[in-house]
Amino acid sequence: MALAAVRPAVPADVAEIARIQVVTWQTGYANLLPPDILAAFDADAAALRWQQTIEQGPARVLVATEGEWIVGFCSSGASPESESAAANDVPAPDYATVALIGTLLVEPRWGRRGHGGRLLAAAAQAAREDGATRGICWVPEADKSSVGFFRRAGWVPDGVVRTLDAGGTPLREVRLSGALDLELTE
Repeated sequence: MALAAVRPAVPADVAEIARIQVVTWQTGYANLLPPDILAAFDADAAALRWQQTIEQGPARVLVATEGEWIVGFCSSGASPESESAAANDVPAPDYATVALIGTLLVEPRWGRRGHGGRLLAAAAQAAREDGATRGICWVPEADKSSVGFFRRAGWVPDGVVRTLDAGGTPLREVRLSGALDLELTE
């Protein structure tokens, strides 16, 4: 394997980040989202959103590289109070120190090479440096691969679920929560 690393994203990375998002969603979510939703995903619009995020925040965007290739990315930052609230919308006592992993994707052809773990570990370290004490993420309940990935990092479902409208199809997501001093396992 070529040298693998994680670094902050720069504006020149946005086209590749958007391409990876489209490819990964169309491949990994083919059984979770309606085909017309996946087909309509606009890489140019995604690139614009990633450009704004990289340049203006509020999230931090990291990219995983292998050799000269960008193979995945992660966005993370302070969690909005509503994202970390209990199922009855009561704010979590520690809401001010909760980090949200908003997106963590590795292009499928680069999977199972440790890139996701490196991205999560780097995002967790940055969150700790920013004062966060724990992390959360939302994952489609049916996405057993992603749920398993976070569980191997020590993150567990915390009992809160939500259902999103994915073009008329309900998409149930579970919230996972865990420590930011990660011990990733195989």
